[in-house]
Amino acid sequence: MTTYEILLMLDPEGAEAHQDDLIKRVRDLVESGGGTWRSHDAWGRRRLAYPIHKKNEGVYHLVVFEVGAETLDEISRVLKIDDAVLRHLATKHIEGSKTSAPRDDTPAPTPAPAPVAVPEYEAPPLEAAPLEVAAEPADDLTDEEE
Repeated sequence: MTTYEILLMLDPEGAEAHQDDLIKRVRDLVESGGGTWRSHDAWGRRRLAYPIHKKNEGVYHLVVFEVGAETLDEISRVLKIDDAVLRHLATKHIEGSKTSAPRDDTPAPTPAPAPVAVPEYEAPPLEAAPLEVAAEPADDLTDEEE
């Protein structure tokens, strides 16, 4: 058996009871397939990078479990059928890794530094001095050749 994690993106307009029923159904499939349920982490409502089915938000859930490949296929089939599932992604869980929601673990943004006064650059005045051009004759002939 292999340990998998599935990240579910659910419809935010759906009933919370339906979301709980969906998680329970996945858990029942895992246990009936001879697997073990490891964890469930509700990440909550998040803004999507782009609209999916005209929705700008999704409710995220991360489930981690250990099952065989046939059971994983059945779980994916059930998730594809349910209209409340906007997206789902099943991946192998790497032992020792910690997959957690991007919650308050990130430091709060620091305020922008105060603007620094930059002295204005003043170009030296341009003088209208005429350019000196060497006025030498371009005659290559010498007196002897003439």
